[in-house]
Amino acid sequence: MKPAPFEYFLARDVESVVRALANAKGEAKLLAGGQSLVPMLNFRSLRPALLVDINGIPDMSYVREDDNCIRIGAITRHRELKDSPVIAAELPVLREAMHHVAHLAIRNRGTIGGSLSHADPAAELPMMSLLLDATFEIASSKGRRTVRAGEFFVGALTSALEEDDMLVEVQVPKLPKGTGWSFQEIARRSGDFAMACVAVVLTRTDNAVRDVRIAMTGVAQTPVRAGDAENILEGKPLTGGGIGAAVAAIRTAVEPNTDLHASAEYRRHAIGILADRAIRQAWERTGDARSV
Repeated sequence: MKPAPFEYFLARDVESVVRALANAKGEAKLLAGGQSLVPMLNFRSLRPALLVDINGIPDMSYVREDDNCIRIGAITRHRELKDSPVIAAELPVLREAMHHVAHLAIRNRGTIGGSLSHADPAAELPMMSLLLDATFEIASSKGRRTVRAGEFFVGALTSALEEDDMLVEVQVPKLPKGTGWSFQEIARRSGDFAMACVAVVLTRTDNAVRDVRIAMTGVAQTPVRAGDAENILEGKPLTGGGIGAAVAAIRTAVEPNTDLHASAEYRRHAIGILADRAIRQAWERTGDARSV
């Protein structure tokens, strides 16, 4: 199939992008990597009047390290994030997740900002931004603002972006030294969207779990944090009983769909198995913690 007719605008700066979006009054789409947008155009599930190409904007692709934060430009390609030595050193769980994002050809073109703005409920990057307490810098015709990841994803393929908004940067706090982490995913094939996926980060103080975060995708209409499970584990020594209680809380909290890939029951069972593995592996990676 071919897309419906549209006008094309090659932007040279952020200001011209948000101005074009505002003038289009909701009838424009941004083109970055195009890995999600172009298929939707070809199937005519999207029929924008205007396509705004942001690939010509200088200095929008980068991974920069500040004292306590990693800054990622919105048109940074997936491959650049996967191969970044800064990400490997400061956010190893994110580097691991990037190996599961799509396939090589897509990683070479797909962008961080595009994936996050698309807000697919089975994609890895929205979940990782939630896990890592990322903040998004958004430009619009009214100026710039920041939105936390927990407020950005509002539904399947729906984000907090408004008609004239453009995601320009992702800011991710560094993990404390000694943080244990794990990323676990089930997909039909390597690179496919997750049927169930969980990631965990935690630290250990006096042999107790501290600062635990558990995020999941593929099991709800948005990526989700397992708040009840985190509360069960926080501040206590890690035991088999504690892990079991956390897993039970996770299975109760998720609301997976049944589709052609897997049933809701399968996803609920799978997310518990993955969470058990992830919690144990993250604990072991904190250092000399005993296996549980």
